[in-house]
Amino acid sequence: MAETAAKKTDKSPGGKRPRLMLMDGHSLAYRAFFALPAENFTTATGQPTNAIYGFASMLANTLRDEEPTHFAVAFDVSRKTWRSEEFTEYKANRSKTPDEFKGQVELIGEVLDAMSVSRFAVDGFEADDVIATLATQAEAEGFEVLIVTGDRDSFQLVSEHTTVLYPTKGVSELTRFTPEKVVEKYGLTPAQYPDFAALRGDPSDNLPGIPGVGEKTAAKWINQFGSFAELVERVDEVKGKAGQNLREHLEAVKLNRRLTEMVRTVELPKAVTDLERQPYDRKTLALILDTLEIRNPSLRERLLAVDPGAEEAEGAPAAAPGVAVDGTVIGAGELAGWLDAHTGPEAGALGVATVDTWALGAGSVAEVALAAAGGPAAWFDPAELDEADERAFAGWLADAARPKVFHNVKGAMRVFAEHGWSVEGVWMDTALAAYLVKPGRRSFDLDALSLEYLGRELAPAAAADGQLAFGADDGAEADSLMVQARAVLDLGEAFGVRLQEVGAADLLRDMELPTSVLLSRLERHGIAADRAHLEAMEQMFAGAVQQAVKEAHAAAGHEFNLGSPKQLQEVLFGELGLPKTKKTKTGYTTDADALAWLAAQTENELPVIMLRHREQAKLRVTVEGLIKSIAADGRIHTTFNQTVAATGRLSSTDPNLQNIPVRTDEGRAIRRGFVVGEGYESLMTADYSQIELRVMAHLSEDEGLIEAFTSGEDLHNTVAAQVFGVEKTAVDAEMRRKIKAMSYGLAYGLSAFGLSQQLNIEAGEARALMDTYFERFGGVRDYLRRAVDEARATGYTATLFGRRRYLPDLNSDNRQRREAAERMALNAPIQGTAADIVKIAMLNVDKALREAKLTSRMLLQVHDEIVLEIAPGERAATEKIVRHEMANAVHLRAPLDVSVGVGNDWESAAH
Repeated sequence: MAETAAKKTDKSPGGKRPRLMLMDGHSLAYRAFFALPAENFTTATGQPTNAIYGFASMLANTLRDEEPTHFAVAFDVSRKTWRSEEFTEYKANRSKTPDEFKGQVELIGEVLDAMSVSRFAVDGFEADDVIATLATQAEAEGFEVLIVTGDRDSFQLVSEHTTVLYPTKGVSELTRFTPEKVVEKYGLTPAQYPDFAALRGDPSDNLPGIPGVGEKTAAKWINQFGSFAELVERVDEVKGKAGQNLREHLEAVKLNRRLTEMVRTVELPKAVTDLERQPYDRKTLALILDTLEIRNPSLRERLLAVDPGAEEAEGAPAAAPGVAVDGTVIGAGELAGWLDAHTGPEAGALGVATVDTWALGAGSVAEVALAAAGGPAAWFDPAELDEADERAFAGWLADAARPKVFHNVKGAMRVFAEHGWSVEGVWMDTALAAYLVKPGRRSFDLDALSLEYLGRELAPAAAADGQLAFGADDGAEADSLMVQARAVLDLGEAFGVRLQEVGAADLLRDMELPTSVLLSRLERHGIAADRAHLEAMEQMFAGAVQQAVKEAHAAAGHEFNLGSPKQLQEVLFGELGLPKTKKTKTGYTTDADALAWLAAQTENELPVIMLRHREQAKLRVTVEGLIKSIAADGRIHTTFNQTVAATGRLSSTDPNLQNIPVRTDEGRAIRRGFVVGEGYESLMTADYSQIELRVMAHLSEDEGLIEAFTSGEDLHNTVAAQVFGVEKTAVDAEMRRKIKAMSYGLAYGLSAFGLSQQLNIEAGEARALMDTYFERFGGVRDYLRRAVDEARATGYTATLFGRRRYLPDLNSDNRQRREAAERMALNAPIQGTAADIVKIAMLNVDKALREAKLTSRMLLQVHDEIVLEIAPGERAATEKIVRHEMANAVHLRAPLDVSVGVGNDWESAAH
C-alpha cells in the first residue's frame, strides 16, 4: 500500500530543520479541474470555480498535514520556454485548454495573494525549473523540502531531505516519494530518473519514445550501464531489435535527456529565506471566496485554521482577533434595570443577537444578547426572567421609539412571537443591508460580514491573564452571543454609511425591512395541508416510478440501474447504438436535454421512458418533502428568503414551494393538497398578468408595445400580427407561440441561439425573427442596447426603485463571463422592478386589510402570486382591496393588470 502524505516527517517547530513546501500551481490546478465537475462549481455569472475549489481544498489539507514553515507556489507563464525553442514540437500535441479552465489560474493567484503566499512565474522557464531552483537552494541552506506536483519529472529532485508528494487520486490523495519509494516504484535512484525518462519518452510532453522499449527495458538499461551517458558511450553493446531501435533514435533520446533535466539556476526575485509563511489578509480572502460564491463553511474553516496569523512565534495558540465587551450575565430581576440604564431617547440603538431555536425545532428563544454603544453588553435566558423583567423586555421590543439592530430580524421575530412578543423600531437588519450593498454575494453570515466590514473575527478578546474578558464563569455561549450582538451593532453603523453611498437606504427602510416583518407573519401563519391527499399523490408517483423502471428494463432488454449515468450510457450508446450526445469527462451526457434530443432524433422509446422516470421521481420527492413539512397544527410553514436572488425576487425553502410545477396536471394535483384552514371559508390567489413584459414596455417607452397592452386585446396575438405583417385574425398558434417565446426571452436576455433552441428552429431563422421584431419595436431594441452600455459604464444595473445589481464581468476578457453578465444586465432591471412591485403590492394589501380590520390574511408569495386565506363573509371586501392595491402599487405606461381567483384549495383558486 502506498505511503500517503498524512504520514509526517520531522517538522519545525519542534524539528531540527525549517520546512519549505513548494507547489506546482498549473499542474495541481489542472488536476483539480478534472477532479470536480465544472457544472457543479459555477458562479451566477458563469465563471467556473471547480479548479479553484479543488486547489484550495488540497492547499488547506496539505498545509494542515505538513505544517511548513516556508511556502511558495510556482506557475507556468506560457508554453513558450527554452524547451520549446530547442524542440518546437515540445508539448505541441496537447489539446486546447478548456474554456472552463481559463481564468481560474488567475483567480487562484488572487486566493494565494490573500493568503500571503509567495508565487513565482518566470518567462522562458516552466514551474518545474523554478521549483528545482528553490529546492536546491533550500537543501543547501538546511531546509527540509516538500514538493507537491503532478509531474513525475520532479522525482529527480528527491533526496534525503526532499520529498515529492504526488497526487494519485485527483488532488485528494497524495503519495510520498522518498528515495526509497522511487527505487521501489522504478528500480532506480532519483538521480537516475531523468535518464530513465529520456529513454521512456513522455507522450504528455510530446517527447518520442523508442519503438519497442517500455519502462522495464529502460530501467534495465540504466541499471546495466549505470547512467544514460555510459549507455550512449556503449550503445553498440545493446543487442537485438531494441538495441537497433535505440541506435536509430539516439539523437531524439539525447534531446529528451536535455529537456527532461530540470534547471536549478533560475534567477528569482526572492531567496528561500524570504518565503516564510505570513498571516493572511483574512478580510480580502473572505471577500474573494464570497465573490466566487465558494460558500462551503468546511473549506473556509480549513483555510482559516492554517493561517499563520492564528499562531504565535513559539507555535502556541494565540487568541483570535476579537473585541472587548463589558459583558453582564443577567439574572432574575436585573434586566429591567439594565435596559433603563442603556436605552432611551439619547442612548442610541441596541444590537440584538438571538439563538434561533425555531430552526432547531424548539420554537422558542433560548438565549438573547444585547449590546449598547461603547461596549456594555448583556446576556440572558428568557426562561429565567421574572415577570417584571419580561414586561420590560417585551415593552422595549415593541417600542418603535427605541431603535434596534438585528442580523436577520425575520428569524428573530419568528421566535420572539412564540413568547407573544412583537418587535417595532427596527432601524437596521445587517443581513438585508449587506444584500442591498452587494446582492451578488452568496453568504450573509455574520462572521463573514464582521471580518469584511469591521476587520475582526467573532471571538471574545482575551484579558491579560488569558481568561475571557467577560462572562468567563458562565460559559462560552454567553460570551460568543454578546460578541455577536456587539458586531451586529457596529455593522449597523457601518452599513448605515454604505447604504447611503449606494443609494439603498430608502430601499431598506421602506421596502426590505417592512417586507421582512410581513414575511415573518406569513411564515407563522403557514398554509393548511390535506395530508391524505398528499399521501395518495406520493403513492401514485411511487407507482409511476416503478412502472417506468419496468418499461426501461424491457426497452433495454435487461435490468440496469436507472440512476447510474455509467450504466445508462452503456445501454444507450453501447448496446442500443443511439447517436452520441455531448462528450464529458465521464462519457456522453445523459441529462434531460440530451434525452430530449435523443427522443427527437430516434424512434427508440428508452429516452422517453427515462425522461418520464426522472419527472415522476422528482415529483415524488417534492410530495414527500411536503408531507414531512406538515407541522403539528396541520399546516406547512415555509421559510421565505429575501437575500438569495440578486434581482430582489423572493424564494422559499423548507419546503421550496416554487418547486411545484404550475402548468402540468401533476403540479395542479399537488396544489390541491394546499387547502383552506379551520375558521376560514376559502383561499384567494392574485397575481399580475405579464408583469415583466409590462415593465419592459415601460422602461423601453416603445409606443407600439405600450399600445399592444392598452388595446385590451390578446398581447401576443397583437404583437404577432405586427411582426409577421398579417391581420390579427390571421395569426395562428405557431406564430403566437414564437412571439410569446420571443417577448419573454428578450426580458430574460435570450440570444438568437437560445431562441432557436427553445423553438427548435435554425439559428438563422431565430435571428431573422428577432430582427423583424426589432424593426417593429425599435424602442425595445434601443432600450436593451442602452441597458447594457449603461451597466458597462457604471458597473451596475438599477430597477425603477434604485435596487442595484453589480456586474463587474461586463468588462471581463473572458467571453463566456462577459456574455453571461450582458444577459443579466438585460434581465435584472426588468425582473428586479417586477419583484419590487410585488413587494410593494404585498405591503399595501397587508396594510389595507389590517386598517379595514378584516380577519382575512396573506399566507404565501410564490412566483409573483399572492395567496390569501379568506374569513367568512369577507370575500368581496378582500377582493376589492387586493385588486385596488395591486393595480395601484406603481403606475406604469403599460398599466398593471390583476387576476384574482377563489376556491377551497390552491388549485381551485387559480384564475
